[in-house]
Amino acid sequence: MKIGILGTGEVGRALAPALHDAGNDVVIGTRNPDATRRDNDALREVLDARPGLRLSTFPDAAAQADIIVNALPGPLCVDILKTLSKAVGRRILMDISSPFDGKADTAVLAPVNTDSLGEQIQRALPRARVVKTLNTMAAELMSNPDATRHLDQTVFTSGDDPDAKQAVAAVLRQLEWHDVLDLGPIHTARAPEMLLRMWIDVYKALGTDHFGFKIVRNDHPRTGHAG
Repeated sequence: MKIGILGTGEVGRALAPALHDAGNDVVIGTRNPDATRRDNDALREVLDARPGLRLSTFPDAAAQADIIVNALPGPLCVDILKTLSKAVGRRILMDISSPFDGKADTAVLAPVNTDSLGEQIQRALPRARVVKTLNTMAAELMSNPDATRHLDQTVFTSGDDPDAKQAVAAVLRQLEWHDVLDLGPIHTARAPEMLLRMWIDVYKALGTDHFGFKIVRNDHPRTGHAG
């Protein structure tokens, strides 16, 4: 597949080489490719190690892709994506953003509970097929779930388009995610986004971000509800 990754931070740097190594044609989008290559030492190492990876502008990376990955910072992503509406069109947008400014001392989620970044992006790009996923773990685990030494973890998807969710699930399987749980329409992105609060507290308790979440279940029909 042709995959355009928007964002050159930790998430983009983790996913780009992994998706490239899985056999995809990967383009990384940034505002200014020349400045990014000059100033982003960590990304330059990734690009130098894999000459097949390309760096381009946001619109070019989006327009070339079958699947667009939103690896932009949560507080900024909606405004940036609005400017790319034409380039995105009806493409699949794999949204990994979190409703949290990582520079804050405490986790203040916004939006939360009655809305989500996934929904905001879908409203901002009504033609796009948005699928929320991969926002419930550290960047390293997104591209390498075995980093926890337990491959049997759960990754969630939320979106209104079934075909788009199937395409994203195929990408997740390339990254060695085996337990892919479809939560339902895009409004169900609220739950995994709110799981960030739990993630931060678990991280503080364990002193490491090498952990994941697992939904344990059986094949019997549901007979009750949470108490």
